[in-house]
Amino acid sequence: MGDSIRSLVEGTEVKKRPLAVAILGAGAAGLCMAIKLREAGIGDFTIFEKAASVGGTWRDNTYPGSGCDVPSMLYSFSFEPKPDWSRKFAPQPEIVEYFEGVARKYDLLPRIRFNTEITEARFDEAAALWRLRAASGEEFEANVLISGVGQLNRPAMPKIEGLNDFKGVAFHSARWNHDADLAGKRVGVIGNGASAIQFVPEIAPQVGRLTIFRRTPNWCVPKPDRPYTEREKALFRAFPWLVKLQRYLTYLTLERNYLAFVQGSWFGKLFERASLKEMESHIKDPALRKKLTPDYPAGCKRILLTNDWYPALARDNVHVETSHISRIAADAIVTEDGVAHPVDAIIFATGFESTDFLAPMKVVGRGNVDLNDAWAEGAEAHRGVAVAGFPNFFMLYGPNTNLGHNSIIFMIECQANYIAQLAGALQNSRLRYLDVRKEAMESFNRTLQRDMQKTVWAAGCSSWYKTAEGKVTNNWSSFTARYWWEMRHPDFAEYALVG
Repeated sequence: MGDSIRSLVEGTEVKKRPLAVAILGAGAAGLCMAIKLREAGIGDFTIFEKAASVGGTWRDNTYPGSGCDVPSMLYSFSFEPKPDWSRKFAPQPEIVEYFEGVARKYDLLPRIRFNTEITEARFDEAAALWRLRAASGEEFEANVLISGVGQLNRPAMPKIEGLNDFKGVAFHSARWNHDADLAGKRVGVIGNGASAIQFVPEIAPQVGRLTIFRRTPNWCVPKPDRPYTEREKALFRAFPWLVKLQRYLTYLTLERNYLAFVQGSWFGKLFERASLKEMESHIKDPALRKKLTPDYPAGCKRILLTNDWYPALARDNVHVETSHISRIAADAIVTEDGVAHPVDAIIFATGFESTDFLAPMKVVGRGNVDLNDAWAEGAEAHRGVAVAGFPNFFMLYGPNTNLGHNSIIFMIECQANYIAQLAGALQNSRLRYLDVRKEAMESFNRTLQRDMQKTVWAAGCSSWYKTAEGKVTNNWSSFTARYWWEMRHPDFAEYALVG
C-alpha cells in the first residue's frame, strides 16, 4: 500500500466517523455480514428483510424432504459450531432453527427490519450515499450497501403455453402449497433437479400417479447420511475440538472433490461410475436406465446426492416422461408427441433465476448506470463482491462464488471478512467511498473465465451455472482454498479511493 493510500485508509489522526450500513437479506449471508461488521467495530447497520423471519432460502424451501447436500458440520459458521446436529446432513427445519439461534445469540433481531423489501438503490455521488426505496414507499439512506440476497431466492417459472388455463393446483417447489391434498391424485412434476430428488420420494407413496417431465437426466451419487448417535453428540459437546476436527476433515474431503470438475479428470469418472452403480442397483428396466443416463460429463450440471431417488423412480405409479412439453391444458400436460398426460396437480421443480442475481431490485451507480445494463452480457464482479462504477456497494454470494464441491458458508465467511475490512477502512479514514477500478475487475474476470474453460462447467450442457449465451456467471473456478487466500485482505490498489 503506497504512502498516499495509507494516509487515507489508515490515518491515525482521523477519528472514526459515523458509517451507516444497509444489509439486504437476513439469510446466512446477511447474518454473517452483520456479525463481522460488529466485530470490526461497525455497529450502525440495518438488515432489510422482505419476509417476516430469518433464514433466507431455507425459510422458503419447506417442501417435503427439504435438506442440505453439504455436511452439517460444514454448513454452519466456523465461529458458531453446533455440536448437536441431528444428522450428518441437516434437514431444512433444523437449518432454519440454527440461523434463528444465531440471530438471537448475536442480538441481531433488533437490527432487522422485517417485511421490508428494498426495490431500488441509487448512489448519490455528491453526498456519497446510497438512497434506498422500499416496496412500501419508505426511503432510507446508507453509506455502504451490502447485498446478501444470494443466487437462490427467486423461483424460475417456465414459459409454457396454456399455463394459465390449468384448472388444478399448481405451485413451485420453493413455494410449496401445504394445503394441497395430493393423496391419490395424478401429479405432474416438471423438472428433476436438486429439489425434485428430495420431494419426489416423499410424495410418490401418497399420490395415485406421478409423472416426471424432464429434459436431461442428472448424475446422482449416494448420500452418506445417517443420524448422529447420542454418544457422538455428547462427545462433541464435551470436547469442542472434536467438532473442529470433523469440520476440518470434512472440508478437506470436499475440497478434494474439485478435481472432479476439471475437464477430462479421472476423478470425475469415479462419480459417474458411482452414479451408474447406484442406478443399476435400483433400476432394472433397461429403457428407464437409458432415460436416466446423462450424456454429459459429471459436474457439468450439479451432481446430486440421494439415497431414495432411484427407488422412487422404480415404483409402479411413477413414470419418467422425456418428450418435451408442448402446452398445458385445463387438466393435462401435453407433450410434443401429441400425448396428453392427465394431471390434477402440477409441481414446478424448475429451480431459480440464478443468473439474474439482484433482480428485480433496481441498482443504479455512478453516472446513472443501471446494474442490469452493466451486466447486459452476464453478471461479473471483482472477486465476486464489488462492481466498478458502484461505489461502496458489495455483494455476498455474488457472481462466480457458487460452488459445486464445498460449502457456500465457507465462501460467505471469506467475503464477509473482506467486506468488513473495506467498511472498516471507510470508517477509520477520510474516505467518502471506495470504487473498484474497472481494469482490476476486468483483469480478475479474464483470469477467472480463462480458468473456467478448464472445468466441466464450460462443457456443452446447459445449467443454472451459466447464461443462455454460455457464460459461466455463478461458479468459482478453482479450489476454495485459493479463494480464501486471495480474500484474506483487500488490496486497496485495486480500488479508487475518494476522499
